[in-house]
Amino acid sequence: MAGSFTHLPADAPLPQHLRGGVVAIGNFDGVHRGHQAVLGRALEEAARRGVPALVLTFEPHPRKVFRPDQPLFVLTPPPMKARLLSLLGFDAMVEQAFTRAFAAQSPETFITDVLERCLGVTHVVTGFDFHFGKDRQGGPAYLMEAGERHGFGVTLVDAFRDEGTDVISSSRIRKLLTEGDVAEAAGLLGYRFTVEAEVVGGQQLGRTLGFPTANMALPADTALRHGIYAVRFRRADGTLHDGVANFGRRPTVDDNGAPLLETFLFDFSGDLYGETCAVSLFGWLRGEEKFDGLDALVAQMKRDDAEARALLSGVRPLSELDGKITF
Repeated sequence: MAGSFTHLPADAPLPQHLRGGVVAIGNFDGVHRGHQAVLGRALEEAARRGVPALVLTFEPHPRKVFRPDQPLFVLTPPPMKARLLSLLGFDAMVEQAFTRAFAAQSPETFITDVLERCLGVTHVVTGFDFHFGKDRQGGPAYLMEAGERHGFGVTLVDAFRDEGTDVISSSRIRKLLTEGDVAEAAGLLGYRFTVEAEVVGGQQLGRTLGFPTANMALPADTALRHGIYAVRFRRADGTLHDGVANFGRRPTVDDNGAPLLETFLFDFSGDLYGETCAVSLFGWLRGEEKFDGLDALVAQMKRDDAEARALLSGVRPLSELDGKITF
């Protein structure tokens, strides 16, 4: 990457040194291996031309705008998406505010106002099925023709399939995570599923039981299966710690509370309150259970501790990206 990463809304002026770049277009929720095929082509094209590599994404996710009554489990909120794109080697992520008014604009308005005026693109890379503008009137053929008229190149990337069979998609990964299958989800993502949030205060019951936890409130749309996971915890300064985490409502002590991610860090003591930290999920251990008293709960927590330590002792990076975000 040529310089520091820039994350900005589409209505903010693009710094001059980022204009004239190659732009990958898409929502890219999850930044999974299918997305990485598109993103990789953009990086290659930018390197070949010696220009900046940017990503144009849309926020909120279009499904939230058109189907607000249907909750959507967002895999990578904007800060996490920006971090992943930075690690891949992009120079900037530009967020286009997605509204019904924006969606109702003509395809030509998107070309002239966003791609030309705001970004000054020299080349666009996107998926083979990208559509834009009112009633999705703009499609791959329109984009190719517009590129010829306006003087920018276009690369369309075919769907990426897992071992040549099923298409890798964000919806497929969401389903796996709702089932607690973080190992299979990691295979499709190319990295371990990771969440990021501020560490907040809790009831401090874990400290009383000998298992003090770092508590994080995740977005309300997080549909991750409730249960116990082997995790790796990254502090704001980049320090890594192995641990075991519970995501859920703590049925033994507080069955009515909002879901929390509570992580017990192995061999750690210190104050994490107020830090924005990341937790990567390496393995599913068990579902949430309601135990017959605190003694039974503590006994199970000790077994979870041992199982998580064993699982984490032999892990290896899944990819270069996984190595950067979780190791």
